[in-house]
Amino acid sequence: MKPRTIDEYLATLSAGKRAALQKLRRAIKSAAPEAEERISYQLPAFRFRGRILVWFGAATNHCSFYPGAHPIKGLEAPLPATLVRKLVKVRISEQAATKRRA
Repeated sequence: MKPRTIDEYLATLSAGKRAALQKLRRAIKSAAPEAEERISYQLPAFRFRGRILVWFGAATNHCSFYPGAHPIKGLEAPLPATLVRKLVKVRISEQAATKRRA
């Protein structure tokens, strides 16, 4: 059954994902207190002045936030090399741990 509200959507998730998305939900409400909650494209969303403002949701292995292309483009900057190195090292560790369990 498709969720009709954000609460119904969140009720289907694991406790960890639900907690993460509740925190994100509170942050969105804080930034846009007049925005209306809704489900759009089967994802939780906030609508402001008749248009979708942002979406968020959970997938099998992650949670996502979808603010649209324009805000990302406006804030986009090259990733710092130190951050790239840290991310790569975390992925190497993750893959090594997965290989050990297999």
